[in-house]
Amino acid sequence: MGGDKGPKVVVPGAIDAMLARHGEVRLVLVGREEEIRPLVGGVDPAMVEIVHASEVIDMHESPATAIRRKKDASITVALRLVREGKADAMVSAGNTGAVVASSLLTIGRLHGVSRPAISTLWPNKRGGAVVLDVGANHECTPKNLVQFAIMGSVFAERHLGVARPRVGLLNIGEEKSKGNELVRDSYALLEADTRVNFVGNVEGRDVFDGAADVVVCDGFVGNVILKFSESIYSFLAHLVRDEIRRGLLAKAGALLMAPAFRSIRSQLDYAEYGGAPLLGVKGVVIISHGKSSRRAIANAIQAAAKSVDAGLNGHIEERFAVAVQHAAHVS
Repeated sequence: MGGDKGPKVVVPGAIDAMLARHGEVRLVLVGREEEIRPLVGGVDPAMVEIVHASEVIDMHESPATAIRRKKDASITVALRLVREGKADAMVSAGNTGAVVASSLLTIGRLHGVSRPAISTLWPNKRGGAVVLDVGANHECTPKNLVQFAIMGSVFAERHLGVARPRVGLLNIGEEKSKGNELVRDSYALLEADTRVNFVGNVEGRDVFDGAADVVVCDGFVGNVILKFSESIYSFLAHLVRDEIRRGLLAKAGALLMAPAFRSIRSQLDYAEYGGAPLLGVKGVVIISHGKSSRRAIANAIQAAAKSVDAGLNGHIEERFAVAVQHAAHVS
């Protein structure tokens, strides 16, 4: 029921993902059945189940208040299915705060994780980086940032195929003395933690340069740079359109450059990645953009299926468990 266009976009996108996986994915569509059923069409009923949820948490609502008052909200009902083992993953383009809060209340955190983090794949010169947290936690401790680094490293290993991900701490300078108290204290902890391949501070420009495979920051800073990066493509497209309108030569050049423009768009467009995994909770949860298109929803479901197939949460718990055993042995 989430996203700017609700079921009209989400349902077809979900079906696209299911068909693309050739029967390897079954759908459980959660929401108001009277709105969902007409959109399912002639899809095999054995592959699509509709679970009715009478309430919807709107984008403007306070997450904590809405979750308490709306017990039959689609987000909560969907997460309940994950908790009960009736679904392996949940994808939502709804209220981000409600997804995070309901995930914590309904399915809980993985063992050893203090706070979950929203991660996103960021394009750069070396293929891409995992950036987290981009919005789940506006206030963090150094311990939180270390845990983000561990979870991001496991995600980079399993999704990007990076054998030993380089972890960078987002800061205003490369020197370890730079930044506020949070990043300075986090630097010291990361430097001493053998569970991550820490390469030091990285600045904003370094994210696109590919200086790190995992970039760690608090959710306030992460959300600001996420929203800024989302605006880059639309701004560049605006500039290009203005230049093309200036003359025939520019129009001819644009036709020749069309394949390159399409390639650039695919790298910068959030729809290519579909959604942002909420790492650290007991289930695969993907948070999609409120403006998600049909293609973005399909890609988000593909990403969810990939995380399930990779056993991502099991690997995260293993990494935390090894660290605990090592600490106990040393002491």
